[in-house]
Amino acid sequence: MGRSAVQTPRAPAAIGPYSQAILSDGWIFTAGQLGIAPGTGELVEGGAAAQAEQALRNLAAILEAAGSGLREAVKTTVFLADLADYAAVNEVYSRHFTPPYPARSALQVAKLPKNALVEIEVIARRPAG
Repeated sequence: MGRSAVQTPRAPAAIGPYSQAILSDGWIFTAGQLGIAPGTGELVEGGAAAQAEQALRNLAAILEAAGSGLREAVKTTVFLADLADYAAVNEVYSRHFTPPYPARSALQVAKLPKNALVEIEVIARRPAG
């Protein structure tokens, strides 16, 4: 089947030499998404929870462009600038996913692009049909 890039204007354009996502053999691998508003290219205000909300909206748009959705996520990785934001991000995250929840890793990193507080990436399947 090969691989192909996924691109949608409903999520921020890549800010480097990468694709928003790659579709390969029925699997979708997204790039990490920050809490950037697609219309402005700027991080949303309101802290880690607001950035997590926007990042998940961006991911949903990318997955939809690939013929899938958050309901098909099998693995996520959440990068946090500060683990103290874990509970707030987790509350937002829990509104976007339903059981069975995807497997997840969450970790604190030294720094994120644009001094973001949260970055999230997803691996999802593309339903047959």
